[in-house]
Amino acid sequence: MASSSAATVTLGGKGGALTPAAVYALAHELSSPSIDPSALQRLSTRAPSPQETPASLRELALDGEVSRAAAAVLLNKLLLTAADSPSALVTAATATGLAEKLDLNAVLLNKLSSRDEAAVAAASAPVAVALAALIDCCAAPLARVADAVAALSFEAARGDAAAFEVPASGDGLSAKDEADVAADIKMLVFGSKLVGSAGGASSTSFAKVPTVNGIFREAVRALHARVRIELNAPVKLGKRDAGETGEGKEEALVVLATQLARALQAICKLSIARINLLAEKSIDDTEFRQKLTGDLNLDDLKGVLDSDAVAVLKGVYNRLQKLRKFLAREAAVAMAVIEADSSIEKPQAGDEKEAGSSTEKPQAGGEKAKGDKKSKKKKTLGKGTSAVLMLLRDHVNKGSDVPCVNYDLISTWEVALKLLFDPECPKLESLVEKVKEIVESNEVRRLPKIPKGTRDFGKEQMAIRERAFSIISSVFKMHGATALDTPVFELRETLMGKYGEDSKLIYDLADQGGELCSLRYDLTVPFARYVAMNNLSALKRYQIAKVYRRDNPSKGRYREFYQCDFDIAGVYELMEPDFEVIKVLTELLDQLDIGTYEIKLNHRKLLDGMLEICGVLPEKFRTVCSSIDKLDKQSFEQVKKELVDEKGISDETADAIGNLVKTRGHPLEVLEELRKGGSKFMENGGSVVALKELDILFQALEKANAIDKIVFDLSLARGLDYYTGVIYEAVFKGTTQVGSIAAGGRYDNLVGMFSGKQVPAVGVSLGIERVFAIMEQQEKEKDESIRPTETEVLVSILGKDLTLAAELVSQLWNAGIKAEFKLTTRVQNHIKYALQSRIPWMVLVGGTEIEKGIVKLKDLKTSQDEDVPRETFVQELKNRLGRP
Repeated sequence: MASSSAATVTLGGKGGALTPAAVYALAHELSSPSIDPSALQRLSTRAPSPQETPASLRELALDGEVSRAAAAVLLNKLLLTAADSPSALVTAATATGLAEKLDLNAVLLNKLSSRDEAAVAAASAPVAVALAALIDCCAAPLARVADAVAALSFEAARGDAAAFEVPASGDGLSAKDEADVAADIKMLVFGSKLVGSAGGASSTSFAKVPTVNGIFREAVRALHARVRIELNAPVKLGKRDAGETGEGKEEALVVLATQLARALQAICKLSIARINLLAEKSIDDTEFRQKLTGDLNLDDLKGVLDSDAVAVLKGVYNRLQKLRKFLAREAAVAMAVIEADSSIEKPQAGDEKEAGSSTEKPQAGGEKAKGDKKSKKKKTLGKGTSAVLMLLRDHVNKGSDVPCVNYDLISTWEVALKLLFDPECPKLESLVEKVKEIVESNEVRRLPKIPKGTRDFGKEQMAIRERAFSIISSVFKMHGATALDTPVFELRETLMGKYGEDSKLIYDLADQGGELCSLRYDLTVPFARYVAMNNLSALKRYQIAKVYRRDNPSKGRYREFYQCDFDIAGVYELMEPDFEVIKVLTELLDQLDIGTYEIKLNHRKLLDGMLEICGVLPEKFRTVCSSIDKLDKQSFEQVKKELVDEKGISDETADAIGNLVKTRGHPLEVLEELRKGGSKFMENGGSVVALKELDILFQALEKANAIDKIVFDLSLARGLDYYTGVIYEAVFKGTTQVGSIAAGGRYDNLVGMFSGKQVPAVGVSLGIERVFAIMEQQEKEKDESIRPTETEVLVSILGKDLTLAAELVSQLWNAGIKAEFKLTTRVQNHIKYALQSRIPWMVLVGGTEIEKGIVKLKDLKTSQDEDVPRETFVQELKNRLGRP
């Protein structure tokens, strides 16, 4: 029974929330319950109409802990729901004292006072929710404790720091919780002289920690989110059906608890493995080692999970007690190994170090270590693990010195630590907060991350990018395009309604300037806005800039990426700009030299005609196009399922669409097939217009020797709403799987959406990130290092004479020669740097060269040296570089 000084948990509070910790405290009588006065006022004083207790609750046999927890959950639900009349539980609680009657077994011997309250009792699944709350309260702190104990074992085993070299989670290379666990443990052992070297102990027991502890964190967080909802959401009373039995809530909790149970199984196995590793590594006494490891048994999960909901939750709750035991044993063994190792400098209260101390510490098993020489430098623990060790040591020894380490002492420590890791212990919260404080205080040393779906580009990657950008801009300029730049964010109203179903991917910004703004989704809509805003009738422009999409990051798919756009706006002869844009696209891909590609092409009016022929209603054209657009990534059966199940298209219509979208081939051959007599396309007005335009386009592309790159494909849809005519998409055909690398089309109405003045336009956008991926892969396959700089000459001063270096390198810069300089006395350092940077020429100047008034020119390719006068070395280099 909680003492009078214990904290009080208020149930039914309108502004408060019942927490898993509060349920645990009530279940273990650490806190006293009370009912919120405002909740009692909401209850009616009408005479009760007793109802049978729901069978699902009546048949349960609960112990005191679970019974008290379930009673608290049910009472809170009844008060939150504000039923018509006070239940037997509320009546008993207020009449005879809540603290003495918080027992579900006793209450359920009485009848609930109304039909509504019986429904609340049945629908709220109080026993399952209570057990889930107890699990949550126990598991949450153990997630932090498990990391701290693993770090302590890592120190004791002198592990290899490579175990926690996990990539940052920002680019989808690792799970967030996995990366966070690895980073936290690195912070705990930061500064350690026991770990960190490549020669440290390597074991899967530590290599698996980030993954297993990360999964445990994830499972705990998922259960916690659900439990918070189930504890505080009122029951909706209405039509009574099977959904109000609480089975749905129980099933959801069991699913989450099952995930947690599997994570628990993995983390228990890992703790056992680390105990065995420490015992094998540090304890020579076979009998002693057997005592420590002989009783570490773990039952199979099958017996825990193959039962009803309440039994499963009880099983998971009991499994948490086992984890508590294993972590306590592991911590005790790790402490013993560290305390018994005389080569380790032990942390002292107030962080006071006894430098040069020769105090001998006993070995595990009771034997003392050999005398430690004062001159021998001791190794120190990490800053975080030192603090954790002091906390655990103070708890198990009550501030006294550590006695001789033996099995009895470790067993005593294990019992004390198991109690410490129990939520009933007030010191557990301090331990968890201390671990969090250590990790957070060392945030300055934690490697920073970048958001998911973004990338950093190093010097080699930037060299490829700059080369690509140079090629792309030169092609655009060759066709008379002028450069344009627009803001990285636009008014939200500018972007909305232009992208169909993809509008959900627009990044909205917080309102800080009185305007609702969003990051640009592409460069086409800002271009149309610019044309409309400036009342332009014609413009041929290019733009290379970043765009942003709130997409799900994956390989080759980013949330921030470059687009390279080429657009022509204005009134021209039929298909004139369409031809030029497609020709520009072929020139871009040819000059980038990325390999084989094809440009799939279709016409939006032809696509609409096809849908009309198949019987699709006009108002569903755009949404059906959005589904068809997925055919490059999904089978038609998957697309058909979406059309039928989600978009209300009949099976017959979907099958008709499927037959037509299979049409693809050489442009002129497919065009002839679609225009022959009897074709349904020739009976559709929009299709006839589209086929005429395509005929003109294909004839022009054939004359320009670009037709062989084109594939006429009726499955190409392009899901964006603003397309009105020809649409196209370039696809890479090589081994690197990147999908579409460019796309575009005609959009005659987009400018008019902003100004009312119709300015027809057509354009193409190159997905440069995917092109970069291809180019980077090609460089790797060549097995050649990428040259990140364009440096032509390295001025190597064999000494520290900066003034001499400044004089010589400035002469080269003034002559337009790309040069770097380096100051060091070791000639091999100069040569090594030049070779690594692939600099073709070196100018070497040492004491001899200064005396003779010469410099030594070195050709890195042939390794030939030549002495030339300082007065003429610039001209000599210009000659060798082929400069006038």
